[in-house]
Amino acid sequence: MNEEVKFILDTTKESMDASISHLEKALVKIRAGKASPMMLSTVMVEYYGSQTPLSQIANINTPDARTLSVQPWEKSLLSEIETAIMNANLGFNPMNNGEMVIINVPPLTEERRLQLVKQAKSEAEDAKVGVRSARQDANKELKSLDISEDLLSNAEVDVQELTDNHISKIDAILTAKEAEIMKV
Repeated sequence: MNEEVKFILDTTKESMDASISHLEKALVKIRAGKASPMMLSTVMVEYYGSQTPLSQIANINTPDARTLSVQPWEKSLLSEIETAIMNANLGFNPMNNGEMVIINVPPLTEERRLQLVKQAKSEAEDAKVGVRSARQDANKELKSLDISEDLLSNAEVDVQELTDNHISKIDAILTAKEAEIMKV
């Protein structure tokens, strides 16, 4: 196989893999009933005049499936952390016990579960768009090369196989996440 064609296929595979890893990161942030430190990954706290991620100024733990505990490295930050969690609009009501901030994660309602499934489907569709975009770019690059018709058509088939494999991986990831969200 032509070196240029192999390079284009490798680049396309990397791009499609990046779409899948982005999807996995996005789905981790969608909560599925049990508490996870990733739920607070978007919380930013005012720390010495700048916005700092919560994970950089405190330990975030899950003592049980329904509770998150946030223990700051400086006790003076407790009220700022509490305010930041409320301002993040995550639907949590943090409690401050003087040592740490404790968050009880409410169980999901059926309506909220359906919203989360819809959000997960949207993320999966974005990942599919990324994969298809990579396919389109690869096909454009292949057509711009000075190669034989046979080599071009074989390369296009390879690109389509890559696309189909990645789309089916995305569907499998989405199906697993849907099952996790809908499990009571």
